[in-house]
Amino acid sequence: MTSRPETMPPAMILCGGQGTRIRDVTEALPKPMVPVGSRPIAWHIMKTYAAFGVKRFILCLGFKREAFIDYFLNYRSRNSDITVNLGPNGSVTYHNSHDEEQWEVTLADTGENTMTGGRVWRASKYLRPEDQHCFLTYGDGLANIDIKSLYQHHLHQNKSLTITAVHPTSRFGEMKVRGGKVTKFEEKPEEAAGLINGGFMVFKRQFVQRFLEADDTLVFEKRPMQAAVAAGEMAAFVHTGFWQCMDTGREYQQLNALWDRGAAPWTEAWQCSQTFSVVGESSSQGTRASKARGSRRGLAA
Repeated sequence: MTSRPETMPPAMILCGGQGTRIRDVTEALPKPMVPVGSRPIAWHIMKTYAAFGVKRFILCLGFKREAFIDYFLNYRSRNSDITVNLGPNGSVTYHNSHDEEQWEVTLADTGENTMTGGRVWRASKYLRPEDQHCFLTYGDGLANIDIKSLYQHHLHQNKSLTITAVHPTSRFGEMKVRGGKVTKFEEKPEEAAGLINGGFMVFKRQFVQRFLEADDTLVFEKRPMQAAVAAGEMAAFVHTGFWQCMDTGREYQQLNALWDRGAAPWTEAWQCSQTFSVVGESSSQGTRASKARGSRRGLAA
């Protein structure tokens, strides 16, 4: 892998939605906390960013935010062997280090029912003065995307917002009809013809003030994006590799099957950046690529 910049912008992850379309899996958890393997899907997303030098994360929380607070407050004890002294001056000794020790995670309460644009507006107060750019993605999508190339493309295009465009898998068969005659039929083609928003966005700090506002009903994917397009301020980074969201129970099973087989494409960059180890899990992830892709809805919280 090529060398990475010394500093990278923070990554903001939308984690506040209720995941109603996957309710059979997420009844007890917010969707970004649903596990792939033994770790939340949000953790997998963060590992991908971290492989490219991103160390600061802002999680936009809402629905069942206490699950995130519990997980990250207890992260070290969850991932270490520990010795507990039960005496009157009790202490805890941690015996392991972990690859995430350099991460800084801000758990931002952006409201239980706030829409995506309102969440980004609320969480933007945690950007530092030096943060002129910020990554933004959804808490339920995985990809083997080159984050460095995405960021360089964003800088080169010099637009207020860059989105990653992907080809989704069609959930239905597709056909072409001409004059009442079917001229082409394909049952569930690997890729649909069009490009959709696959998350993994980058925005300039000025995007917040120019296109967002303090409105909890503001949907990021509607008025703000449309206004950016009209102003000529939105660029696209086309990603043709692996991309998969987790909108349904079937997609949850697909992602876990890839992980269990040691064939999770989104871990490729982890392997290049450092030796990866997880307590109680295999370190063989990321060894094989896959062309599997999922579907992305227009809205996500």
